[in-house]
Amino acid sequence: MELAKITDAEFSKFKNFIYEKAGISMSDAKKSLVLTRLNKRLRFHNITTFSKYYEFIHDDNQAELQIVIDLLTTNETYFFREPKHFEFLESILVGSGNVKPSRVWSAASSSGEEAYSIAMTMADKLGLTRQWEVIGTDISSRVVVTAREGLYPLNEKNQIPSKYLREYCLKGVRSQSGKILIDEKLKERVKFSSINLNSSYWPDVGMFDIIFLRNVMIYFDNDTKRELVNKMWGRLNPGGYLFIGHSESLNGISERYKAVRPATYQRID
Repeated sequence: MELAKITDAEFSKFKNFIYEKAGISMSDAKKSLVLTRLNKRLRFHNITTFSKYYEFIHDDNQAELQIVIDLLTTNETYFFREPKHFEFLESILVGSGNVKPSRVWSAASSSGEEAYSIAMTMADKLGLTRQWEVIGTDISSRVVVTAREGLYPLNEKNQIPSKYLREYCLKGVRSQSGKILIDEKLKERVKFSSINLNSSYWPDVGMFDIIFLRNVMIYFDNDTKRELVNKMWGRLNPGGYLFIGHSESLNGISERYKAVRPATYQRID
């Protein structure tokens, strides 16, 4: 079966769909991404055009709708991405004062590398006898399953500091050969679930001292950004920190935070 072509009108339908479902504004440059990622679903269902596939996913087919959302919203991630954020996280954890951050939210955790990077840092600086936890969420239910497994290709070990690799990771054997596995003592501190940040309803995830919302808003228009960061403000404890991607900014988006470092903001009360 040949690869299906996608017309401008068909691409526009999927572009509007992913904006409605996830708040993501796709530029015309993303047409090839939609073509590449969804063609395998057309082949799987023996559907010949994107128009027919669009009708198929909207014919009371919730499972396939979720697959499309998963395919079009999964982004690149890796351990200890943007090291300056983790340096600042360390400084907060070892700083003066009796109160240390105890709850951190990785709000777009993808396959879990960010959440586990946060947890390794917290375990190293706070230990495993104190009470603390990391919550990881993502719109994609598929990557949430991967995150819960905590099993990654062996070559990703190069992204993890050697002391953390020794302390919190295991080398896979037998069926897990060629993989690294997050140690159970760390995994039990990290909880994953599926949340659509663009939804009007969020499950009650509680309050946080730090929220990582990195490399998410680059896909949103300004109205969606404003709504999201204001909702995040309501989930931050007073004085809590919001980390965003280094290519992102809250300038002109919200006055409820003050910039404290590049791509790092603090809740204003």
